[in-house]
Amino acid sequence: MSHDAPAASAGPTKLVIENIGLLLSGDLAQPILDADTIVAENGRITAVGKRADIDTSGATTRIDAHGSAVTPGLIDSHAHPVAGDWTPRQNQFGWIDSCLHGGVTTMISAGEVHTPGRPRDIVGLKAMAISAQRQFENFRPSGVKVVAGAPAIEHGMTEEDFAELARAGVRQIGEVGLGSVKDAETARQMVAWARKYGMKSMTHTGGPSIAGSALIDKDVVLAADADVMAHINGGPTALPDDQIIALCKSCERGIEIVHNGNPRAALVALKTATEIGALHRVLLGTDAPAGSGVQPLGILRTISLLCSIGGVPAEVAICFATGNTARIRDLDCGIIEVGRAADFVFMDRPQKSAGGTLLESIALGDLPGISMTVIDGVIRTQRSRNTPPAETMATVVN
Repeated sequence: MSHDAPAASAGPTKLVIENIGLLLSGDLAQPILDADTIVAENGRITAVGKRADIDTSGATTRIDAHGSAVTPGLIDSHAHPVAGDWTPRQNQFGWIDSCLHGGVTTMISAGEVHTPGRPRDIVGLKAMAISAQRQFENFRPSGVKVVAGAPAIEHGMTEEDFAELARAGVRQIGEVGLGSVKDAETARQMVAWARKYGMKSMTHTGGPSIAGSALIDKDVVLAADADVMAHINGGPTALPDDQIIALCKSCERGIEIVHNGNPRAALVALKTATEIGALHRVLLGTDAPAGSGVQPLGILRTISLLCSIGGVPAEVAICFATGNTARIRDLDCGIIEVGRAADFVFMDRPQKSAGGTLLESIALGDLPGISMTVIDGVIRTQRSRNTPPAETMATVVN
């Protein structure tokens, strides 16, 4: 398969998905939809409902789900891309393609901080962020959408620097704490500037990770008031439980749980979010590539952890990796509803699972089998090379 997005179609496209056994919306308000058919035209969803009520004629691509489940494409809210589908962190090629085989159709950069020789001067860091944004806008590895260009903020930046970045198309800043800004006062000012110009923000939470980073504790995270409390379960070293609990309770920002963090701390954060009625604030990432490597099934494994040990229903945990992230990050994907991007994952319980259904198998800690992924209405993969085989496989009819 080509590692970039295909050229635009010469004509209109119509994707019809039929015989869906379980449709998971990605929306916490209604995580399971009473529907068995989806239609998408020119990459966007145009109809969701029962087969008898929808016009499915004229399909340019028709998929038979054969009773398997369809979910929105999974979103990794915390990745560290560098150059296309190569990461110098592990000197690995094809890592984004591998994650697509784990159901991830969109990635959000938390900073291109693994770039060799990363510039720390303000002119250089702005240039690198703008370049990363342009590169991944023009090059989509295996079709995966990578929202890149996330500068690690440094002392000396002014409001005009943030305005310039926003005008250039940069949509976010990287984790506060990965650059030289680690104090509460400066972090709060720069996060406010980012927000003023429509840029999303996140704070590193926990102990040091890469060289040059530092402990970012509860007080700095609360003072910075970024949109997302990145890896609240540590990246990879977690804060003490009382600080994690206080963070969840003391603000209304995103509570990000990552695969490459502390799993016990992840459950502390989940339990707190459940108790205070804040599951709508939970979003999932991998924090890969990292010292822990690349985890193509990292999002699925985190969903499984939160379900099997944390007790969250599978249809709810899938919302953490889809609609919650889309809402917090202002993305047009992540929820199966008319007008959204046509990004889908076809999955079912893995063969021979003790769970009788997809949701039961995830609740028992098993990973689902993926039989197909679709991005912008285009089939990107079929049988996943990384997941166990699905009990039921979607097929292409035409």
